[in-house]
Amino acid sequence: MSGKLVSVHARWVIGKVIGTKMRKTAKVRVTRLVLDPYLLKFYNKRKTYFAHDALSQCTVGDIVLIKALTLSRSKHVKHELAEIVYKVGRVVDPLTGMRVTGDEFVDPVTDLALDPGEDKSLSEKLQKLNISAAACGSDAPLTPTPTS
Repeated sequence: MSGKLVSVHARWVIGKVIGTKMRKTAKVRVTRLVLDPYLLKFYNKRKTYFAHDALSQCTVGDIVLIKALTLSRSKHVKHELAEIVYKVGRVVDPLTGMRVTGDEFVDPVTDLALDPGEDKSLSEKLQKLNISAAACGSDAPLTPTPTS
């Protein structure tokens, strides 16, 4: 490990992982908005950082928080992975607590109790929120209500 002090502008940065082919290193792209002083228009400026991922836990597409190191680990690696903010492919519906892809559930929706300690079923929660199963179904056409 080299003992060279590093001067970086960004101490904590959030970015998207674009590569993990190097061992224990993630390639992270950070995009920020910059104002053009002449055109007075914002445009995207992006920069790529190499971050040390000790456990090799991130995959391509993850949104991660990286932290600047005081001593660089190598010639290019000057940051380390602090936290995975959003894991790619792990989207959970907040109402049911089930995994979804797009607008469809990965696992089939059943009318069982959601939590073992909770006695409410999925249909009871939907009724509480005034959502009917017919309105949520994809085969039921939406009919507009007449307004006078």
